[in-house]
Amino acid sequence: MPTHAPILGVVGGIGSGKSTVAAEIAKHGGCVIAGDALGHEVLRRPEVIAQIAARFGREVLAPDGSVDRRRLGAIVFADGQQLRSLQAIVFPYIGLRIREEIAAARQRPDTRLIVLDAAVMLEAGWSDVCDKVIFVDAPPATRLARVRHQRGWTEAEWQAREAQQLPLDEKRRQADAVIDNGPGADLPGQVRRLLERWQLG
Repeated sequence: MPTHAPILGVVGGIGSGKSTVAAEIAKHGGCVIAGDALGHEVLRRPEVIAQIAARFGREVLAPDGSVDRRRLGAIVFADGQQLRSLQAIVFPYIGLRIREEIAAARQRPDTRLIVLDAAVMLEAGWSDVCDKVIFVDAPPATRLARVRHQRGWTEAEWQAREAQQLPLDEKRRQADAVIDNGPGADLPGQVRRLLERWQLG
């Protein structure tokens, strides 16, 4: 029998630690659906690669025919119109995969919660599957340090990518709760208290 596990969406600024928060929630019987991983998976689909090459030129492909994500990113994150063109190609596929993963998670009897960790969930409209949305907060200096260390981005790259997302104030406004993931934050305690408040703990 499918479970009726509630779906918690996790949003926040780039480098806020959304995946860390999602993993902490998962310790309470949650199954994490990672939007980034699904996005990478979609970029490997032959029909998607063909559409991207037709729209952006074969120069965004690597020698083996796969999408060169760094090269494509340099184009789309410098131009909002180009980014919207890419999103029009990939968002429908990612949205479908999210729903497939939700259905699969609900078939597992041990799934008490489903956590959707997708950076552009609000922009793409994927939050319509969520029962609650959590905004992960962290200071800009902390977020920049994280992306420099984890992804090797420059400050300009980080700012360019964040500028193409919804403003953080708007993400926070659309969320049902805020979790602080800055230095010294008690993440396990915050997650536990939030789930108890929502009677999900």
